[in-house]
Amino acid sequence: MAPPRILVVGAGFGGVECVRRLERALKPGEADIALVAPFSYQLYLPLLPQVASGVLTPQSVAVSLRRSRRHRTRIIPGGAIGVDTTAKICVIRKITDEVVDERYDYIVLAPGSVTRTFDIPGLLDNARGMKTLAEAAYIRDHVIAQLDLADASHDEEERASRLQFVVVGGGYAGTETAACLQRLTTSAVRYYPRLDPKLIKWHLIDIASKLMPELGDKLGLSALEVLRERGIDVSLGVSVAEAGPDKVTLTDGRVLPCRTLIWTAGVTASPLVDTFGAETVRGRLAVTPEMTLPGFDGVFALGDAAAVPDLVKGGGAVCPPTAQHAMRQGRRLADNLIATLRHQPLKPYEHRDLGLVVDLGGKDAVSKPLGVEMHGMAAQAVARGYHWSAMRTNVAKARVMTNWMLNAIAGDDFVRTGFQSRKPGTLREFEYTNSYLTPEQVRQHTASLTARG
Repeated sequence: MAPPRILVVGAGFGGVECVRRLERALKPGEADIALVAPFSYQLYLPLLPQVASGVLTPQSVAVSLRRSRRHRTRIIPGGAIGVDTTAKICVIRKITDEVVDERYDYIVLAPGSVTRTFDIPGLLDNARGMKTLAEAAYIRDHVIAQLDLADASHDEEERASRLQFVVVGGGYAGTETAACLQRLTTSAVRYYPRLDPKLIKWHLIDIASKLMPELGDKLGLSALEVLRERGIDVSLGVSVAEAGPDKVTLTDGRVLPCRTLIWTAGVTASPLVDTFGAETVRGRLAVTPEMTLPGFDGVFALGDAAAVPDLVKGGGAVCPPTAQHAMRQGRRLADNLIATLRHQPLKPYEHRDLGLVVDLGGKDAVSKPLGVEMHGMAAQAVARGYHWSAMRTNVAKARVMTNWMLNAIAGDDFVRTGFQSRKPGTLREFEYTNSYLTPEQVRQHTASLTARG
């Protein structure tokens, strides 16, 4: 009898931790494991702003999926674009654009999230995101290119538009992105003697009334003060009304000449969750505390795409889409899947949040480990210590620490690699949100398979 087939969709924190646990705990031949991942690495997403600013190299935050002594998982290079839970088939578009069908007995849905966008004129065509490694690398090239082009230009209007940068989103990603990239341009401008440093302006915009409200009023205000002391214009209660190629119109009527709009206004669950009609909670799959999907045989879900009940908080709360929860959910889910195979009882996921860290670059940071509010160098030590310890391999830890030390000693380099220099590099280019099938298309596709065979 063939062993059961386990298919894990997504190589983020949750998916990779699940696979690692399965590889270690399952007996040889007890199950076949396959992982669907468009890239051959696990991305350490919280450090992307430091990649964009050049503090870390891209390779530092991309941990190889094949660095495992017990590696026995078949990796399918592509992305899941639909799931037929009745036929137990996952439709996958490989990196060659070939569409293949993967049958499974148990499926773990950990596809993560995509950048949340709104129906704002010009947004998808002119905004850049900060959700993938390619986007971070592209933004670094793009920002340095604006300095180069402004330095070479004799047109004052062009200079003004190239030297204004707008970041939308006052959460962790947006705040860290604005802070890190502002330090980059401040350090770089000394090498552009034809540019007036006063012309370089960074704007951080958010529709909320507070910056990073999850941190609490005190730390949120501390972060706000740090950004404003650096010269970043922080506008709260404001959003984008229209995004053009060389200007951004805000909802308060201001028009900013700008050729760099970075959109980090939250995330939403992967469109994959919409391909099989399951119940959702604010766009995330409604799962049990054991991370099973009610009414669907052999389906588990976790991470950003699943509304896992937060049993510590209670009251109907769900776990936030953070790395610390996803990693622990991955391990618990693997244990529950193994318990299912062995006809043992499942255990609910429960974890007390360890706190939050926000790295603002240089000596600046705000942190709240275990509820203790910190800022300055102490907070920076906690923030970087947490990120360093969370890296999955010793090789990754060595690379990150070496990069941090080298940057502290030698400073920044302002090199453009030419990555996608002739392409717009917008949200449409990097996140492939148009690739997913509708539930009807999934059913039609799998029905054709049945008819053929």
